[in-house]
Amino acid sequence: MLRTARSLAREVGLDAVTPGAGAALRLLAAAGNARAVVEIGTGTGVSGVWLLRGMRADGVLTTIDVEVEHQRIARRIFTEAGFAAGRTRIITGRAFDVLPRLADGAYDLLFVDAEVTGFHACVEAALRLLRPGGVLVLNGVLAGGRIGDPAARDAETVTVRETIKAIRESEHWIPALLPAGHGLLAAVKC
Repeated sequence: MLRTARSLAREVGLDAVTPGAGAALRLLAAAGNARAVVEIGTGTGVSGVWLLRGMRADGVLTTIDVEVEHQRIARRIFTEAGFAAGRTRIITGRAFDVLPRLADGAYDLLFVDAEVTGFHACVEAALRLLRPGGVLVLNGVLAGGRIGDPAARDAETVTVRETIKAIRESEHWIPALLPAGHGLLAAVKC
């Protein structure tokens, strides 16, 4: 089923999380005994399946995406993976329109698999949405290998560097860079 979801992701032009990144997501959800998770960027459901596999059996994944077709595919993948419809809450819309409507301090994990230009706003939203001890995970922080190249000054790389620096220097987060997939920045909210 994950193979099908990855294949469908390629068909619609998406880059799904790698198996290594997926395993890290599952681990983080399980370690935090996650019951309520928010995912920004549903895609075709690859990362959602990994998150659901790590969450508590009564946990609910709230997943947000602007693409209705991607969500339709993800809904099918979640069902084929054996997750009851009540385990997922699929919301169509822009994350920055949806996030303000979600409850403060109610979430155990927030996974961001979206454009890096929105990372800063997602970090700010995570401070409000996550309970103390909750985990923020940003995907793609190795920026295709450019993050370690001081000569790389494109907007995406600079945004990722600034986000990593802000989290690292913040008193609100305990961060770690996980070199799985395209790079995951995981940070526990203090």
